[in-house]
Amino acid sequence: MITTSTDRLGRRGFLRGTAAIAGAAGVVAGIGACAPSDGGAGSGGSDGGGSEPAGAADPDGHIAAAISYELGTNGYDPMTTTAALTIAVNWHTLEGLTELHPVTREAYAALATEVPSADGTSVDVTLRDGAVFHDGSPVTTEDVVFSFERVLNPDNASLYSQFIPFIEKVEAKDDTTVTFTLAYPTGVFGERLSTVKIVPRAAVEADPKAFDSHPIGTGPWKMTDNGAASKIVEFERFEDYTGEMPAQAATMAWQIIPDAATRTNALQSGSVQAMDSVPYLSIDQMKATSDVESVGGFGLLFAMFNNAPDNPFNDVRNRQAFLYAIDMEKVISTGLSGQATAASCFVQPEHPNYKEASTVYSLDTEKAKALFAETGLTSFRMLVTDHGWVQQCTPIILESLTALGLDVSFEQKQSADVYNTIDTNPDAYDVMIAPGDPSVFGNDPDLLMRWWYGGDLWTDVRMHWKGTGSYDEVQQMLDEALSTADTAKQEELWGQLFDLLSEDVPLYPLFHRKSPTAWDGSTLVDFEPISLTGLSFVGVGTTKSA
Repeated sequence: MITTSTDRLGRRGFLRGTAAIAGAAGVVAGIGACAPSDGGAGSGGSDGGGSEPAGAADPDGHIAAAISYELGTNGYDPMTTTAALTIAVNWHTLEGLTELHPVTREAYAALATEVPSADGTSVDVTLRDGAVFHDGSPVTTEDVVFSFERVLNPDNASLYSQFIPFIEKVEAKDDTTVTFTLAYPTGVFGERLSTVKIVPRAAVEADPKAFDSHPIGTGPWKMTDNGAASKIVEFERFEDYTGEMPAQAATMAWQIIPDAATRTNALQSGSVQAMDSVPYLSIDQMKATSDVESVGGFGLLFAMFNNAPDNPFNDVRNRQAFLYAIDMEKVISTGLSGQATAASCFVQPEHPNYKEASTVYSLDTEKAKALFAETGLTSFRMLVTDHGWVQQCTPIILESLTALGLDVSFEQKQSADVYNTIDTNPDAYDVMIAPGDPSVFGNDPDLLMRWWYGGDLWTDVRMHWKGTGSYDEVQQMLDEALSTADTAKQEELWGQLFDLLSEDVPLYPLFHRKSPTAWDGSTLVDFEPISLTGLSFVGVGTTKSA
């Protein structure tokens, strides 16, 4: 068994170490479909201006923040929610047996006493002593079994079931221990336990709708207002929390402010102490009065091709030619003022499993022209989403393509409309440009790749890639890598997958971008920006009184 202990380390710093930063958040349909329409570009970093470091945290303090993402149509139930705001709230109010820290993305023991490994097909996990839910009821092994079974039950159609395909059965061994029966050993078992949050069976079964709107968890914060009516999500410290990450303030409030200018004014006026999604054009201006930092992670802009047999992009030469045609350095420097890194692999260079792919696409107009000439492709349709920062990039992409003499029919739609269009009409597009980021759910390459290359929604309904030889090869390699506890072999297989995907490119990253955050370092104690969408106050305190 492998244990990540926090006893000898500080609350906020115990997961820093060598852990890589990764991530940013999303939603089911497009992972980024609910992104705010912040535009502009600028330079990152926290140098210049800013504030003097805060002193000691006030245990009676109040944390105030501005969040850019709206509540959305679904609730907070961790079995179903995929919206950026609700997931960020659940980081603070709910716990799995393990958790991934929002800053470091490293697994730590939450409701479990240690981060378990799975070298065999039977794994015992012991619950921490004294854990209780926000309603005062004790956490039982039956609650744990219930929480996993509701996710694994196909009738519930939980998104999270795809992240734990290796779990065959969960049973209560005794009052403190749960036994997992696995289909095969896997090296990602400890991390993947974090995708299932433990919930009280009695409360869920008594009133599922009430639980969805106001879930009961075991986290360090207890939600007191869900923001549905007030546009302010409010929290109070959970005094009976028994884990390693207790709340460092008495209360907390998140104002839901999608408008970038309003969010910026809230921070500069002092009504909030932190904001996410700083507009790129505002970064330099905000450095004069606030701490500002852009954190690089997995969050990306991708190109998805229609791989249907009767579509021109069924030919891999056209897919590769498209990628060689784009002046990505210009896209990044002009559209995002350098706040991104051109893709050289499916994952970003900072990712712990990064390996440069066998094929790296950079501007090569001659190769692009030659490939398009071989296939005879001279015109195609390009569908793009209307996120503010995406709108800064897609005209430059279009410019690169038309410079080659290509006739590109360019159509921009709201993200939800884009996916509604292609999900109901298989012939609605040739190439689609959109943002995405499943790293909010986990950080290992298998999870990140399976999001797009594993399930039918993306491979069959959207990119029409399922059934091809490369699709079959990717599935085989994904399964082989997941079903081994040999980390060296797993690493090797993931590297082979990175190479294969870079050559076949049914859907592929154009770049991985940075997420800018601004905060008042003179009042927030131990705050760190994250690459995931939203803000994390796990282990964070404040000098401001409630």
